Amino acid sequence: MPRPTPAKSAASLSRLSDADLLDLRFCDLKLTIQPPLAKRIDRLYADLAEKGLPHFRPHCWLSSEWFSPDGVPGIAIPFYLAHPRLAKLEKSQMLSVEGGNEKDCLRILRHEAGHCIDTAYRLHRRKRWRELFGSFAAPYPDTYKPRPNSRKFVTHLDGWYAQAHPAEDFAETFAVWLQPRSRWKSQYRGWPALQKLEYVDQLMAEIAASPSPAPVRSRKQIESIRNDKRTLREHYRQKKLQYADAFPEFFDADLRKIFSDDKRFAHRPTAASFLRRVQPELRDTVARWTGTHAYTIDQVLRDMIDRCKELHLRLAVPESKARSEATMMVTVQTMNYMLSGHHPVAL
Repeated sequence: MPRPTPAKSAASLSRLSDADLLDLRFCDLKLTIQPPLAKRIDRLYADLAEKGLPHFRPHCWLSSEWFSPDGVPGIAIPFYLAHPRLAKLEKSQMLSVEGGNEKDCLRILRHEAGHCIDTAYRLHRRKRWRELFGSFAAPYPDTYKPRPNSRKFVTHLDGWYAQAHPAEDFAETFAVWLQPRSRWKSQYRGWPALQKLEYVDQLMAEIAASPSPAPVRSRKQIESIRNDKRTLREHYRQKKLQYADAFPEFFDADLRKIFSDDKRFAHRPTAASFLRRVQPELRDTVARWTGTHAYTIDQVLRDMIDRCKELHLRLAVPESKARSEATMMVTVQTMNYMLSGHHPVAL
C-alpha cells in the first residue's frame, strides 16, 4: 500500500510541478482562506449589511467545487481559489477558472448566499415562495433546457441558470436583488420576474426587521478538503468526464462548408492546423457567448480537428471568414445541444 504524500505548506505549493500537485491529496494541501479570497467574502458580508442584513454572514470553507449544501446555510468554495498556483493548475486542467476574478467570484458568492438565506430561514416552505418559484422538493435534474427569451426568470449567472430548478431561481433572484447599485426595478419592469424580485425585497425587509435568529444555524463544513483523501489527479479525472460527456458528433457537411479535400486547395493550410491555431480564441468566445464550460467546448474542437484530419480537409475560404464561420458553427451546435435539454446543473 503506497504511503500518503506528505502534507504541503501553502508556500511550497508554488514550487511544485503540475504532475507533483496532481499527486497530492486534498487533505494534504493544508489550505486556509486568505486574501484575496477572504476580502471577497468580506465584500459579500458588506453587501448583505448594506441591504439591512448585517447579522447574516454565511460561513465559508474550502471544498472541491462551489455549492451550498441542503440544511447548512454556508458556502463551499473551490480549493483553487485559495492559492494562485492551484488556480493555475485549474486553468491548465479545465481551461477556465470558475470565480477566478473578483467580479465572477462575487457573482457566485451572491448566488450561493441566496441558497444560504433560504436554508437559514426555511423560506421555501412558504406558500407564496412556492407560488412564485415552484416546488423546492422537485427532483434536481442532471441537465436542464433553458429558454433564453423567457422573461419569467432573472439573468445573473451564465446559461440562464435561474431556469435549472426552483431553488436556483430563488438564488439567482436574490443575487440580482443583492447586487450593489442594482436597478432591478427598472431593468425588469414589465417582466413576470419582477414579482419574484419584489417578493425577495419584501422577505428581506421582514428578516431585517425581525429580532429572532434564523431557525437553521448549522456551521457544518460539508465535503471539506480537510477530510477529502482523493488526489487532485482523481478529482480532475472525474471532473473532465463530467464535462467531456457532452456533445453529439459534428456533421461532416458542416465542416465542408468551411474546408475541402478538393485538390484545388492543396496549397492551403490544413483545416486541422488552422483550428489548432484559433482554438483558444474560438473556445473562449463560444464559452463566453453560451455559458458552456470551456473544457467541454475544447473537447468538441479536438473532435473537429481529428475529423478534419481523417477527411484530409484544407481551408477553402479566407482565414477571416473561416474563423467567423467556425465560431458560428460551434456556437450553434452548443446552443442546439443546450436547448435540447443538456445544459449541466453545476452549482
